[in-house]
Amino acid sequence: MTRILILYYSRYGATAELARQAGRGVNSLRGCEAVLRTVPPVSATSEAVDSPVPDEGPPYASLEDLERCDGLLLGSPTRFGNMAAPLKYFLDGTGGLWLRGGLAGKPAGVFTSTGSLHGGQETTLTSMMLPLLHHGMVLVGLPYTESSVHSTTTGGGPYGASHFAGPEGDRPVSETESELARALGRRVADLAMRLKEGDRQA
Repeated sequence: MTRILILYYSRYGATAELARQAGRGVNSLRGCEAVLRTVPPVSATSEAVDSPVPDEGPPYASLEDLERCDGLLLGSPTRFGNMAAPLKYFLDGTGGLWLRGGLAGKPAGVFTSTGSLHGGQETTLTSMMLPLLHHGMVLVGLPYTESSVHSTTTGGGPYGASHFAGPEGDRPVSETESELARALGRRVADLAMRLKEGDRQA
C-alpha cells in the first residue's frame, strides 16, 4: 500500500475540508491510502502542554508518520502570506529526519485557505515548499492540463490547491476548489506509486 500523509493545521475548518478532498483524490487510486494528521496549536505560554490526543479530528502527527509516508500533502491557512505557526513549529522539529534523508526523493504537494482572494495564497504555498525542498522532496503542483485551473474564480492554481474562505471565513469550499484538491491528491499519490515501483525494479 502506498501511504500518502496529509498533514495540516486548520483553525476554522476550511483547510481541513481541503485535506479531506485531497484524501479523496489519494484514495481514488487503487493501492493508495490517505493518512490524515494534524498538529496542535502553539501556545504563547511556554509551560502550556496540550493534550496528546485532539478532542476531534485526526490524530496529531509524529515524526514517524513523516518517515513512513511515501508522499506528503501539506496544508495550512495563511498567516500574513506565510504558513501558520503550529505547522512551522512542527516542521522546525524535523532536523533529525533531514539528517537521515528520510524524506528525500518523496513527492509532496501543498494547499492553503485564505480570507481574501489576494490574501497570500501563492506566498503561503511557496512558504510551505521551502522546507520540503530542504528535505529533498519532489514538488508536485497543478499544471494547466487540469481543466479546473483554467476555470477557477476563487482558489487553486499551479502552485497547489487553495480556497477563498471570505472575510468571515464562512464561504464553503467550492466544487472547483474541491476538484483541484482531489487532483493534487491524485497527482502526489500517482507519482509516489511510480517512484516506489521504480525503486523495486532498480
